[in-house]
Amino acid sequence: MRLVLHTGAYSRTLTVRDAIPTTRDLAKAELATLPLCLIKIAARVVETVSRVRLAFAAACPEAALFRGLPEALAPPGQ
Repeated sequence: MRLVLHTGAYSRTLTVRDAIPTTRDLAKAELATLPLCLIKIAARVVETVSRVRLAFAAACPEAALFRGLPEALAPPGQ
């Protein structure tokens, strides 16, 4: 079961890395670097009926990248 979960996490991390624009340094980063730069960022989450909003600190270096990832990860046609 752990192998299946790790395989899914690896696949999801590859999907996120492929969605990062090639002009960014993280587009060619190792998979161990992505959680350090993207997942371990503090943000305030505000949930409403129709959307989820993330409020980053003013000094967050990857805030612009987070704004573009949902469109890049969305299925085609949505």
